[in-house]
Amino acid sequence: MDSTVVDVLTRFVACLPLVRKDDLPLLPTYWPRNERDSRAYLDTLARHVKQRMLAPNWTAIGGLFAVLGVPGDALDRFAAQVPAMSRRPYSLLLTNLTRDTVIVLDGPKLSVAALDWSSASYGDPLHGLASHLVRMRYPEDQWDEVIDAWVRGMRRTRPLAISGITRDLPHYIGFERIHAAYDDVIHAARSLGDSVEDGRLVEAAAHIGTALKDAADLLGMSEVPSEKEIADALFRWQAARFARKTDGLPDALFMWRRDPRVPERDDFSPVLVRRALAAEGLAPADLVFRGTAHLNTVVRVEGHPDPVVVRRETAAAPRREQGLLPEHAVLQLIEKSEAPIRAPRILALGFDDCGRHFAIHTYEGPEGRPPQHPVDGLLPAEADELVDELAALARVGHSSLSYEEPKEGFYRWLTERLAFFVDALPARTLEAAEQRGLPSGDVLRWALGRYEVAHRAPVILHGDLNPWNLVRAGRGGGLTIIDWEMGMIGDPLYDLVRHLHLTPTRTEMRMRMFDRWSSKLPPECVTGWEKDWRVYRWIEQIRSAYVDLDRMTTGAALDTPNVRRAVDAYEMTLSAATGSLGLRRRAVPKAPPALKAS
Repeated sequence: MDSTVVDVLTRFVACLPLVRKDDLPLLPTYWPRNERDSRAYLDTLARHVKQRMLAPNWTAIGGLFAVLGVPGDALDRFAAQVPAMSRRPYSLLLTNLTRDTVIVLDGPKLSVAALDWSSASYGDPLHGLASHLVRMRYPEDQWDEVIDAWVRGMRRTRPLAISGITRDLPHYIGFERIHAAYDDVIHAARSLGDSVEDGRLVEAAAHIGTALKDAADLLGMSEVPSEKEIADALFRWQAARFARKTDGLPDALFMWRRDPRVPERDDFSPVLVRRALAAEGLAPADLVFRGTAHLNTVVRVEGHPDPVVVRRETAAAPRREQGLLPEHAVLQLIEKSEAPIRAPRILALGFDDCGRHFAIHTYEGPEGRPPQHPVDGLLPAEADELVDELAALARVGHSSLSYEEPKEGFYRWLTERLAFFVDALPARTLEAAEQRGLPSGDVLRWALGRYEVAHRAPVILHGDLNPWNLVRAGRGGGLTIIDWEMGMIGDPLYDLVRHLHLTPTRTEMRMRMFDRWSSKLPPECVTGWEKDWRVYRWIEQIRSAYVDLDRMTTGAALDTPNVRRAVDAYEMTLSAATGSLGLRRRAVPKAPPALKAS
């Protein structure tokens, strides 16, 4: 923006404190009484935005926020972290002085005509500057010029307004970035009206993507969905709103295409699939669960007695490790076997209007509330249940699944898979690994190749029995195993050891589970387990050191609870991994920027 215009705008803003409070409308009763308390003003702003902008829209748009991974409590969390601020006298200010709400008039002297006074407020003038910087979208290299011009103007009209500007301005800028992101998401979504036209969806998705990228760190979003994913989410939201308005299923919407790998079921007809997709778009935020690889939305479907889950892969964070068996095939096999295993049933598999793949499962959480996970470890009865389910899984025949047993055995295959995973990591992750004393894939092959494990009969494995893949007191009672996308066929000992590695487990609980496991499984599945379980634990410690470091370095999925906890415990993970390999830890550098920002 031209420097002359900048000077005119900042002189206009500097004149606002000259308006006396007595000439302004009465303030809300909750406004700070101390008219120099900047910290109290920021807290009030956070509450004001939540009450006036988020709360009225949350029922309609909260689910969309959750689908996009946008937390609804970012303003509260941000305000709570701001330290004490310098005292500045309150004054009249404008919080939406943008390119769309102001006109610079030509003439002998340039002048300003403000078009939108609905954003007028009374508070810390430094907030007005921060809002102007963010909302006017000045290029970063012009910020210093704008700030200097504002300071010059305020020195003439309200000198105390510039107190503590260097320390406090970043707090208001952070607040405004979050506020602007919320505002832009709501405005872009509302701007669609009743349209599901591609061009408008793409335009709205671009606006939302830009707003979220600008505030991702402050929002606590480790990843921002792609514009295609945002556009698809907007389409589902719009289509669901339109269906609700018409009180039916429009002929042109929710016309899904079946994936032939899951045939039609007697208990879940194609019409029920359409109804589930229609309900998905307007699901409330507390029934939308965004994980490391999947977006799960719990919905009720007219004509079906129980809630179901619409399950989609997230495009933002593809897993570096993939399961070997399709999730739907494993679930079909478990259901057909009638084995005593609590797991979801797959009701449908297909492609929606946008060509995006989806699955519909039975919902295994408790009725009327989000699922509960044993994040602090299993209770004794739950541990027994899990072992019993693993024993039942070991007896499920898998000859119908496409599987070829590795010639060199499961353990050799697993170590080669880990070494290949390490070799394929991004260069910056490998650099961070080297700094911490973690070896290359070739060294891993050699180090882990020194061990041998006994042969045990291969069985179906879940592959990722972390606490978030276990549901307490679910729909069928007891402990339910969900998220089977990492399924494989291999050594039954591996599933139990991986669970013990990923779940807080006391020594006595570990021995209880091993004793029950070794007595419940067929003899050919437990041979030599006493010696071999430690080898699998070493592999999992080493794997976690690389997986968690990659997430810290790239920022992938850092806002999901299981990843957040793993990253917080990384020092212990790294020590265990280097100890397993007999290596010495190196001094750990400072945390990568992606981790700091979260």
